[in-house]
Amino acid sequence: MKVHLTAGLTALAAALACPAQAAEDITTLSAAEMASAIAEQTLSATDLVNALIAKTGDDPGNVYISFDTEGVLAAAAAADESVKAGEALGPLHGVPIVVKDNIAAEGLPTTGGTPALKGWVPREDAPVLKKLREAGAILLGKTNLHELAFGITSNNAAFGAVANAYDPDRIAGGSSGGTGAAVGARLAPAGLGTDTGGSVRIPSALNGVAGLRPTVGRYPTEGIVPISATRDTPGPIARTVADLVLLDSVITGSTPGLEPVDLTTVRLGVPAGLTDNLSPETGRLFKEALDKLEAAGVTLVPVDISTELELAGKAGFPIALWEVKRDLAAFLETHDTGLGLQDIANEVASPDVKFIFDNLILGNQAIPDAVYRDAMDDMRPLIQSGYAEVFAANKLDALVFPTTPLPAQPIAESDETVSLNGEDVPTFPTFIRNTDPGSVAGIPGLSLPAGLTADGLPVGLELDGPAFSDRHLLALGLAVETVLPDMPAPASN
Repeated sequence: MKVHLTAGLTALAAALACPAQAAEDITTLSAAEMASAIAEQTLSATDLVNALIAKTGDDPGNVYISFDTEGVLAAAAAADESVKAGEALGPLHGVPIVVKDNIAAEGLPTTGGTPALKGWVPREDAPVLKKLREAGAILLGKTNLHELAFGITSNNAAFGAVANAYDPDRIAGGSSGGTGAAVGARLAPAGLGTDTGGSVRIPSALNGVAGLRPTVGRYPTEGIVPISATRDTPGPIARTVADLVLLDSVITGSTPGLEPVDLTTVRLGVPAGLTDNLSPETGRLFKEALDKLEAAGVTLVPVDISTELELAGKAGFPIALWEVKRDLAAFLETHDTGLGLQDIANEVASPDVKFIFDNLILGNQAIPDAVYRDAMDDMRPLIQSGYAEVFAANKLDALVFPTTPLPAQPIAESDETVSLNGEDVPTFPTFIRNTDPGSVAGIPGLSLPAGLTADGLPVGLELDGPAFSDRHLLALGLAVETVLPDMPAPASN
């Protein structure tokens, strides 16, 4: 079900919203600023929602698969009444958010970006969304994604390609491209994506926003259309690290608020395998970021993780491709979708995802059990222990590297290959090159905006920390964010 706003609704929202300049200002507030203004009654949730509806218009960037206009307006009105009545307010009271359309939302279709699930309407929210709603968040809509989360362009043949927030002809990244683009384009202050090999961090990097992949197992995954139980996790996307801290606190029940770390005490590892063969502009911005970090007192430590990178390259795909056959089939049955794995595969629309299902999951190239067990029992423990040893031996707070080796590429030319330093290289493995190894290990990763290329395209800086160091990683992000350039809104905003 594709629901766009009609011209009439757009006009109505514009008429109901604040004056043009004020509406523009309130849509650029952070989630924390929105929550504070609503609680202090200097901003109403209704005015905020109407301003975002007006800004979204008919969704030319193809950010949404469904947009619950009536539900959003009703929820905003109820939020305003709660404030007026003096009721206790949650930390996200009245704040509009977006959620990737593979995360179950009560009463709305959860399509996974694939035709066979268009009619599936969950009876309850996924726990990760439920926690945000219980804190007062308002769900604007469900965002577009790479079909079944199996890709990084978000060029979805069933629902259309998601446009990059900074250049509508470029990819938004994936698979959480809709959430990344919505937050980058100031259509929502924050939202949820999912990340199996980079699907929160890549769209965050390409759309000039911040995204957290938490340690696997730290966030609940129930109610999310799965790929791999070993590798999947939901993760928040926002424009500031403070908002990631806020969402993380709500989801995990952690103490609200964090103090930035003292950068003069920080040691960051710089791994050669993730910092070479970069596009010229990515390389320039990465070097500038390292220079600024050193000037702020950070100690940079060259480290060797070549063994871990090699093992992750061998283990990552066997784990995901074997587990999706088990985990997606179980999900479809558990949630009474009335569908089986073959039913999903029969209707897959995107050619790249169709090939994966027909050949690598259900076909004669499917991963043998022995290969999966070798990846899980032998290689993955070595990857995890190797990362842990690198962090401990070098007394590192985190590793630092570019989130992707190159910025967003043209939608029309990126389905199979992209050009990197004059060479045509495969799109998917090139864009996940830096994000996937930590995903296989299950460690947390944080992508921050590092600046804009000469062509005005965002580049991301990633920090990967030890397992379950998520809160320290966020505190580090608060500090690192202060030395990186301010990220301007897209020119159209």
